Amino acid sequence: MNMSHSAFSRFWRSIMVIASRDFGAILFSRSFIFFLLGPLFPVFVIGMAGGIGASVSGKAVTPVLGIAMEAAETDAFLAARDRLSGSVAHLPETFIVIRLKPGERVMARSLLERAKSGSPVVALLSGPLANPKLTGPGGSVDMWKGPVALIAAEALRPQSSTLPSVTVDKTISARADTARKRIRTAQASQTLLFLLTMLLAGMVMSNMVEEKANKIIEVLAAAVPMDAVFFGKLIAMLGVSLVGLSVWGVVGLAIMLAGGGIPSFAPPAVGWPMFALLGLVYFSFAYLLLGSLFLTIGGLAATVREVQTLSMPATMLQLLVFFFASYALGAMGEPIELAAILFPLTSPYSMLARAAVEPDLLPHLGAIVWQALCVTLIIKGGATLFRRTVMKSGPAVSRNSFFRWLTGRRKPA
Repeated sequence: MNMSHSAFSRFWRSIMVIASRDFGAILFSRSFIFFLLGPLFPVFVIGMAGGIGASVSGKAVTPVLGIAMEAAETDAFLAARDRLSGSVAHLPETFIVIRLKPGERVMARSLLERAKSGSPVVALLSGPLANPKLTGPGGSVDMWKGPVALIAAEALRPQSSTLPSVTVDKTISARADTARKRIRTAQASQTLLFLLTMLLAGMVMSNMVEEKANKIIEVLAAAVPMDAVFFGKLIAMLGVSLVGLSVWGVVGLAIMLAGGGIPSFAPPAVGWPMFALLGLVYFSFAYLLLGSLFLTIGGLAATVREVQTLSMPATMLQLLVFFFASYALGAMGEPIELAAILFPLTSPYSMLARAAVEPDLLPHLGAIVWQALCVTLIIKGGATLFRRTVMKSGPAVSRNSFFRWLTGRRKPA
């Protein structure tokens, strides 16, 4: 027991030595400063475009309330709204009016459905002023319920001094509306995770090739186990990526606050604090999983030119991973989602999307353990492959023996 504990301690110390060496060397280099500044320009452009777009949208697109009531009651409602406009805020501003004949009634839902295509009408007010009815999506009718009751009470004065009760008919249930908005949050989180991983994971491959060209990797391999070298390099690159992520996040948030273009999303099912924590965990595992593959590829590549040749298949791999995870989001609870969760590269994307939609936390614990195991296996396999094919520290590896090693078959005696 003591020997195994001592061996593990030495292995862990080797990992941390490599990680601290790489972290310091990259973090305080001039190239890292330029790497940090590179994505800030797109962030600045997106932030300013979002602020301008929000401003234009707020000026150009105003929610419209449809009114389908008898002519006399419609005129009384509009006149009451004009009287209150100077002293009461957040009243409906624009209307589309259908004046009905005395005794005429309208099917609000069917009328709203027919007006949906190309119409600015968000909700429809119908019924008598003494008992008005609002029909429309949950968010719109909840927003206008109070102002409509106030305007109707003003229109009924002096015959009545009580606030009428507004009947609400939601065309989209609150639960369905919440689920739909959480799906958008899940899609946005997957997209952000994909962009960050794609932007940052490529550094691992080029760093490995550079150290191979300078013979540094041979010195490291002579001092510590190759597994520790791979683990240390990945941990260092993850730390550097988290530093870059923090800088970009602070700058992006400042730009969006200045431009007024902070996007609003429905709160995820697990809550924002837990979702942020899971987002950080799943970003780390997405980076480690993809980075371990890139580290293996970079270790086998002989020159920077080979890395450039391999960059296109690597980019296509990331795109396929993203598309698969996005497709699985639309099939939650089905076998395709389970496949996306079990496949290592798509597992972080699928589980982060699940956190936005489902409140259960127990599956995340199993997914984190599974992803950690996959990272360990990929690094172990990559280090072994690098040691046998590049460092030549094992028996000579021919093409046939290489495939036997991949399939786990030994040469018969």
